Amino acid sequence: MYIPPHYLQQDPEKLLSFIRTYPFATLVSTQENRPCATHLPFTANASEEGKLVLHSHMARANSQWKNLVGQEVLVIFQEPHAYISPSFYNKPLNVPTWNYAVVHAYGQVKLIEASAAVFEVLENMIINNEPTYLTQWQQLPLEYKERMARGIVAFEVEVTELQGKEKLSQNKALDERHRIAENLKQSTNTAVASLGHLMDSTFSPQN
Repeated sequence: MYIPPHYLQQDPEKLLSFIRTYPFATLVSTQENRPCATHLPFTANASEEGKLVLHSHMARANSQWKNLVGQEVLVIFQEPHAYISPSFYNKPLNVPTWNYAVVHAYGQVKLIEASAAVFEVLENMIINNEPTYLTQWQQLPLEYKERMARGIVAFEVEVTELQGKEKLSQNKALDERHRIAENLKQSTNTAVASLGHLMDSTFSPQN
């Protein structure tokens, strides 16, 4: 990913927080010499060795899983984003742009086949998204859950590299940045408003 120095985000805690805040991502791999992508929810955890590991699952009918092992994959976490009007700038000699934040996670895939481990992946997904459903899930008949599990393929991605980019008007004047952030926060579009709050986090206490 192309990242100009002023847009680079390298803080591991911020990158992990971003992944957990926006867990619906795009898994990109190669299949028959063509790029292949599936859109999936992920959970992120540290392994016993302290490495970042992403977990997810896809439909068994989706052939992408058959070629994942042995190749480097890319998982793209992207959100929020917004159009930036040149009307926010101090001078008319400006053009529109788009602000956004994104994290690219590169890694190696391991398929998860043991039933107990597959259920663990599913239960962690529930805990991260709807913990109140966990009791209902645990009370479902085992035969039903096993039948559902046979229709998916669970996997993990051991992350080997994280790239973070925050394009948040850092190359603009401070008053312009504040003006953009305040306008974005007033939007009824939650993704746009979230970007405004994210821009706030780039301002130092002195600003």
